Amino acid sequence: MNDYDIAVNLHRQGHFPEAERHYRTALVALPKRPAVLHGLALLCIQTGRAGEALGLLRQAAAAAPDDAMIRHHHGLLLMRLGSPREAAVESEAAVALRPDFADALSNLGLAYGALGAPDKALAALRQAAALAPDDAEICNNLGEMYLRLDEPETALTFFDKSLALRPRAIAAHLGRSEALAAAGRQNEALASVDRALAADPQYAAAHFARGTLLRQLGRFDEADVCFTQAVALAGDVARYHRALAESHRFSDGDPRLAALEKLDPDQLVPSQQVEREFALFKAYDDLGHPGEAFAHLARGNGLYRQQIPYDEVGVFAIFRALQGSFTPALMQHWNGAGSATNAPVFIVGMPRSGTTLIEQILASHPDVFAAGELTAFQKLTAEILPGYPESTSDITAERLHRLGEGYLAHITRIAGRGARRVTDKLPANFRHLGLIHLALPDARIIHVRRDPRDTCFSCYSKLFRSGLNFAYDLGELGRYYRAYQGVMAHWHQVLPPATLLEVQYEKLVADFEPEARRIVEFCGLEWDTHCLKFHETKRAVRTLSEAQVRVPLFASSIGRWRVYEPWLAPLLDLLGGA
Repeated sequence: MNDYDIAVNLHRQGHFPEAERHYRTALVALPKRPAVLHGLALLCIQTGRAGEALGLLRQAAAAAPDDAMIRHHHGLLLMRLGSPREAAVESEAAVALRPDFADALSNLGLAYGALGAPDKALAALRQAAALAPDDAEICNNLGEMYLRLDEPETALTFFDKSLALRPRAIAAHLGRSEALAAAGRQNEALASVDRALAADPQYAAAHFARGTLLRQLGRFDEADVCFTQAVALAGDVARYHRALAESHRFSDGDPRLAALEKLDPDQLVPSQQVEREFALFKAYDDLGHPGEAFAHLARGNGLYRQQIPYDEVGVFAIFRALQGSFTPALMQHWNGAGSATNAPVFIVGMPRSGTTLIEQILASHPDVFAAGELTAFQKLTAEILPGYPESTSDITAERLHRLGEGYLAHITRIAGRGARRVTDKLPANFRHLGLIHLALPDARIIHVRRDPRDTCFSCYSKLFRSGLNFAYDLGELGRYYRAYQGVMAHWHQVLPPATLLEVQYEKLVADFEPEARRIVEFCGLEWDTHCLKFHETKRAVRTLSEAQVRVPLFASSIGRWRVYEPWLAPLLDLLGGA
């Protein structure tokens, strides 16, 4: 029996160190044999060495391009490491070689979903499910896809089916946890993560997921322990390092910075390189080295911008269409046609402008339910008014009423019937304020503004991974901000003044109680002193401001852009005097 055969047998029996020795001996004799590279790569994955496994699988795929299984495993690992474009190429190759390869179709669906092609994703996943209806992994991937489509309840059904087929499936427990968290059920989500950890206490992704949930719940010290454990178990995954960096303040000689610096970017897929650069920005920013910090930030943004689509021309065309269509005459013509409810409160603005703070103030009021960032209005609009936003010709009174009632039904399901007001703080709803007013004429809209330089630099300094594709290039970011200002100026012209409240972040920080009272009064509520203690409100926060709203109001973020002014010329030139 040769070394490769011995390695395979030992590998199957779970004797990983001995198996690895024989794989490596076989590689010396046969350095380009695909089967040996493949087997060793799978062993590396099982022992937490994803970076090494990726290099081995690349060699195996190059040596055996017609081996569907090798191409599939290469695609699986690329997807796991956050490189969906490369993953799609490998999975497409596997499916081309074997059209009935259900697992490869399933991974292809996940890759398409990550690349922003939901129709292609669902088609591939449904084809996989038709080929293998009782495959737990495919059910899990359908759950992942519905999570990406912001349909957590549908996702839960697939994760539950996956777990019924394979009760100890860690990925399904983690997916179920994410779906529960998206539905606002963080404590149940924690229980799902704990079940994953019970199945495998050494599973780094489960520790990372637990830390993420604990941060949302404001339990930062516990989260830090989880992220530390994730890094200890999988030190080559830059995403875990960034999570730890975001929850930790660096000091001189910090061993966590040394661990970050040791990550070899040449051994990381592009998405993990991005994570490393943003983590290093945070470290050098904490240490007060703005030149080094910005160099990492610029590299991270540049790398990420290469990986994502952004159609600036198309976005601005939509903005112009909205401003051209929602004229005073159109607003007057359909006035009163929507649903008569004053429950919704929309909090809008640019990301990083203070919308989460406003939500937290209102969430501290006993008559308010904070629903977070909802996509329901856009989804309902796509169903009921398919021509929008390019055209408003299909608007009718009946459709506006259906849109308003559909949205009301959605927030009622989330909040229950006890809340008098329900907040929706998706910042990008600023685009839709004309239609929001027509469908929900008694809804209240709070527009939060912050110094454009602070707003834009804060956007540039964060890795959103949530569709804010304008935020990773200083020029694109500045142009988007100016376009946003134009849209908001238009809404001020056509919306009734009583429906839209402007809140200036800096004024709120400087004169908190009067401004907080003004916000609560605008929502038609009596004043409640709990709103002054917003940082004590216990609820899950799923935005990048999860830490800031857990502490009393502070002014240290005002003017933060000035530290990085020497490197912000492409942005500042567009913003002018701000």
